[in-house]
Amino acid sequence: MNNAKRYISAEFNYHLLRNALNSFHKNLSELNSDEHQQIYQKAVTTFDLEQLVIHAPEAMDVVIPDAQIEHAFNEVASRYSDDKEFFHDLQLNGLDENSLRTALYRELLFDTVMQRVSIDIPEITDLDVHLFYEMHQQQFVLTEKRTTRHILITINPEFAENTEAMALQRITEIKQKLAGQVEQFAKRYSECPTALEGGKLGEIQRGQLYPELDTVLFQMRVQQISDPIKTRIGYHLLFCEAIKHGKHLPLSEVTGRIREILQTRYRRHHQREWLNQLKKQVAA
Repeated sequence: MNNAKRYISAEFNYHLLRNALNSFHKNLSELNSDEHQQIYQKAVTTFDLEQLVIHAPEAMDVVIPDAQIEHAFNEVASRYSDDKEFFHDLQLNGLDENSLRTALYRELLFDTVMQRVSIDIPEITDLDVHLFYEMHQQQFVLTEKRTTRHILITINPEFAENTEAMALQRITEIKQKLAGQVEQFAKRYSECPTALEGGKLGEIQRGQLYPELDTVLFQMRVQQISDPIKTRIGYHLLFCEAIKHGKHLPLSEVTGRIREILQTRYRRHHQREWLNQLKKQVAA
């Protein structure tokens, strides 16, 4: 097969579509020329890799049951409102029912072979787990979180009651009358959609709010109500309901997670080594 015709197939179109969806969340017909060029190069890489793996000796005796292919096909079809939309979309992307099944078969075969060649990964020892834990301590820290509510009076010069001066006056008066009734006052006065839930922001960690709010919140005590805080949208009152302090997780709580991380690393390393050997054999 010459290089010019090599990538003209429904199976290659599937790789084009898959990469378009992953990279741009678009069908092929929706891509501009630059996006299509990027997708084409990615599809060449993934298609060539799939070709290499499904024709490897390790793939020769692999059987993909028809039921597994049908399940994958039905899973794709279930993303559409009806069959008409599904088949129309296939046609737009250079596919049909049979070619999609073929593409899914190849994908399942590829995945099965890659799993097969990485079965014999080294055993994860307790020492491996302990060393990883000691070398990656920063991964096992629970971030401090603060359960928070707020009341917002927006700034909008088009409305007399929402000029900056009036917004500050209103939020100041609200704080003076609060007497701890943040939830009720938020429902009554707050101009944020969270008013429906009594101003509930939920569990907040650093960096989730406007910087002005973030700075104040993480200096507050439990059950404290802030002074009015100005952001670009208006004036806020913050209420710190509870504090869940950050902590360093002990090894006993993260051993399972570390084993999964190491198994994934070893598996990928084993697969890369196998692919490199396969490429050398094909090139020889």
